[in-house]
Amino acid sequence: MNERESIISLREQLHRHNYNYYVLNAPTISDKEFDEMMHRLQDLEEKYPDMSDPNSPTQRVGSDLNDEFRTVPHRRPMLSLANTYNLEEVREFYQRVSDGLHGQPFQVCAELKYDGLSISLHYRDGKLVQALTRGDGVQGDDVTANVRTIRSIPLVLDSSREDIPEEFEIRGEVLMPWQSFERLNDERGQAGEDLFANPRNAASGTLKSKDPKVVSQRGLDAYLYYLLGEDIPSTGHYENMESARSWGFQVSKDMRLCNTLEELWEYISYWDVHRKELPVATDGIVIKVNSLAQQKALGMTAKSPRWAIAYKFQAEQACTVLREVTFQVGRTGVVTPVANMDSVLLSGTMVHRATLHNADVLEALDLHIGDHVLVEKGGEIIPKIVGKETLPQPLHKGGECIQPTNEEQMSVAEVGQALWEQEQHSPVHHTPSPCGRVGEGSSPVRFIQRCPVCGTPLVRGEEEASHYCPNDLHCAPQIIGRLEHFVSRKAMNISQVGPELIQQYYRNGMLHDVSDFYRITHDKKVADSVARSTEVPFERVLFALGIRFVGEIAAKTLARKFKDIDSLMSATMEQLLETDGIGNVIAESIINYFASEENRALIERLRQAGLQFTLSEEQLSTHSTTLQGQSIVISGVFAHHSRDEYKRIIEQHGGKNVGSISGKTSFILAGENMGPSKLEKAEKLGVRIVSEDEFLAMIGQE
Repeated sequence: MNERESIISLREQLHRHNYNYYVLNAPTISDKEFDEMMHRLQDLEEKYPDMSDPNSPTQRVGSDLNDEFRTVPHRRPMLSLANTYNLEEVREFYQRVSDGLHGQPFQVCAELKYDGLSISLHYRDGKLVQALTRGDGVQGDDVTANVRTIRSIPLVLDSSREDIPEEFEIRGEVLMPWQSFERLNDERGQAGEDLFANPRNAASGTLKSKDPKVVSQRGLDAYLYYLLGEDIPSTGHYENMESARSWGFQVSKDMRLCNTLEELWEYISYWDVHRKELPVATDGIVIKVNSLAQQKALGMTAKSPRWAIAYKFQAEQACTVLREVTFQVGRTGVVTPVANMDSVLLSGTMVHRATLHNADVLEALDLHIGDHVLVEKGGEIIPKIVGKETLPQPLHKGGECIQPTNEEQMSVAEVGQALWEQEQHSPVHHTPSPCGRVGEGSSPVRFIQRCPVCGTPLVRGEEEASHYCPNDLHCAPQIIGRLEHFVSRKAMNISQVGPELIQQYYRNGMLHDVSDFYRITHDKKVADSVARSTEVPFERVLFALGIRFVGEIAAKTLARKFKDIDSLMSATMEQLLETDGIGNVIAESIINYFASEENRALIERLRQAGLQFTLSEEQLSTHSTTLQGQSIVISGVFAHHSRDEYKRIIEQHGGKNVGSISGKTSFILAGENMGPSKLEKAEKLGVRIVSEDEFLAMIGQE
């Protein structure tokens, strides 16, 4: 790929990652990887100015706009900061500031960079009047009702204070403390819901909730870091934030004014180590010129201020000792290697296990039991091993590991004697020594060939990264996993049955497969909850079966294509492949599932229990192909149906819901207050705008 092709490829990748991060709140790469890609694209665009594109990711600020909320323009743009992972670039920033101020003395304010969701709070006459997310930097979502539930944000300020401006804006970060995050994920796990990847995603998802009660229960917090207005009390940023603290705002007590670059280095070095002790997630240091007059003199670029920069920490790593590698079997039979290590503090929690993903990752890491390994969270819940720490080989004398200290150094003669003994007694097979370091001859950890539970030879598809156990009907972890999946909220939603009860019933022989739920009579609450599940529609029943590779979307697509379980069971490979979104892997999995007599017998037992194995009369009567093959974006607020209802209606008529506008978008279903950025993009791409009434007429509804 040449450099011009790289520009196009990087733009496509960054657009996708922006969408994952800001819209889905589900990033698939680290901030560092994203920033490296962005810097690479910037360098290439500077090299090839004829390739300029106003829609390049380098020309815009990422957006967290959500069509569920009213969009409001910012009075002052909320620009993003230039950032770096490189201390040398921090030094260069410091020098640029000095040059830009023509040698004037200056101070910088160093602050912790909290990892949350940027917020702008507007106060008038001492009262909170509006709260906006950063959005795309020019406009944000009005989340005032939700922000009012955050207890650390004052709703009314002390009216006796004479130094509070009549009107001002204060910016900060809404975040979720580690304690609240872990409690929330525990609750979601118990309910069978997806876990949040990190506190930032949890905070973002919570703040965008349509129910303020949900927000109030989740324990959000907020730290404020920038005061703006026509009549703010001081000419210095640090002094203004100290005033804001005295008014009742939560301002970090860890801000520091630095007069020299050396003082700034000290601040960065300290927090690179001690941030793990904080109750909230941080991912770097923000450095701002303190004088507001000097800030104004330095000015802005198109995307960021020249008077501030964010230094981002490398993803936090810790070194510990690998003691054992075990292998876990999941619901679909996938076998995952797991590292068991000495406990170590990482990102605020004690870690003693880390995923090794699959055989390829395990081989690439070349792990040996007793290795000192580097563990990293990098924003994810599940820690991962990213490499090994190279440590000096320990010396052994008389069969004992020698660890000399500074107070008791070995003599040259003692070192020589220990080395000689070690050479004479080098073992062929390694057993970890008490100091936990690997000796020569140690064998690397290898991926297993058989299921660790049932002993069945493992299988790996040609295009798959994972090995799996094909004994799905008789392998205990797979059975228990399917039982837990079946009762989960997005499947059958049997709320009275959780993982602990399932394991208890399985051990007692009460549960062998999912049809056994419908034979429970001894517990009325459980029985009533199970009985209610017979009303769950066909597409969710299909998802609940746990067919490998058939997720929510695929189950919904298959249900609407084949309309009942019998048609799906008898479908040929060709018929399945004709279904939109169904490829070879999913089609083969469906064929294999229904080829099993045991699975067919299970379907019959569930049918006898009263489960829905066909689309309802209402679904069948409203189903059509009117929107077949059309990709539709929904934007705005509607009068006749909710956004979720319109999504279902689009699917019922054969259409496909998409989240962002592109040249492939068929039309936009637009309600009131459609976001101006979407309108502008639609006009530029020539995408048709369809009103609510026009859409209903299109599908034959009045």
